[in-house]
This record gives sequence, C-alpha cells and structure tokens, in this order.
Amino acid sequence: MEQFLDRAAAQVDNYTANEAAKAFTLTLAAIFERQLSIWAPAIYRDRAIEMPKSRGFQDFLALCAQQAGIDLEGELGADLSEMFMVANVVRHGEGSSCEKLKTAVPHLWDEAADDYHDLLAGPRIPSEHLRIRTRDLVRYIRATSRFWGLADPLPMAVTDPPYRVEESGGVAGRTSG
Repeated sequence: MEQFLDRAAAQVDNYTANEAAKAFTLTLAAIFERQLSIWAPAIYRDRAIEMPKSRGFQDFLALCAQQAGIDLEGELGADLSEMFMVANVVRHGEGSSCEKLKTAVPHLWDEAADDYHDLLAGPRIPSEHLRIRTRDLVRYIRATSRFWGLADPLPMAVTDPPYRVEESGGVAGRTSG
C-alpha cells in the first residue's frame, strides 16, 4: 500500500510540474512577445524606415530579427518558434496549432513515458498530453535570452547564455566559454 501511495503521489507531482512548465512557457512567450512589440517600433524608427505590416507573430519576429541583423536560422529560430507553438497550444488547446506542433515536434508527446499519466478522466485530449520538460524550458529561456543579447547594441551583451541542459533533463550550470 505504501508503494502504491508513493507512486500515486509521484504521478500527481509530475502532472502538477508539467502544468507549471506549460504555464511558465506561456508566460515566457507572452513576455517575449510584449517586449518585441515595444522594441520593434524603435528599431525601425532608428533606421528611419516605416515598419511593415506583418501577418502574424512569426512574420513579425522575422521582420524584427532581419532589421536587427539577427539570424533566426538554426536553433535560435527553431526554439523561439517552438516556444510560441507550445504557448498557443497551452492557451487554446485543440486545433491547428496543436496539430502543427505535434507534427513538427513529436517528442513533446511521449505516450510511453512511465513517469507521467494523464489524470483526467475520459478520452485522451492531445493538447493535455503535451509534455514540457526542464530541458525544453531551458531551451526556451536560452533562446529568448540569446535573442535579446544579439539585439543589444552595447558591448558585453550576453549572446550565449551560460546554461545548458544535461541529457537527464536537469540544468547543468555554466558552460565553458
């Protein structure tokens, strides 16, 4: 009975931790979007050009990055894009964002994981099985920090945040360089 109760408690803890990670991702994406919206007019004004209309946040991010000389190809752009897709799924649940994210980043759904089970009764809801781990959060934090470091025109801007994620999913601390 003790072992069963310990396992049940661990399931609730893991479920709660995943909910907190999803909420943190949503908050981080909202803060980044707000900061970008505040910063964007300034970078266009500094270059004495009119800010073009964008067709959505991804387009807006690309326009701002281009003006600031930030390359969104590779990890940086992929992690920022993933963070926004996750935020949309957390915010809206089922729909095209959920389908797009599940296709683009299937590892965020691990149906075989033995450390996490859906606590909701009834049919499985794909958006509720989205799994955000510590390594995902750290990637999103590093991407937002890196973007703002690259956007910072002052010397000594942090362009390569000093944390990395170990294979176990934990934060390893400072990296060399």
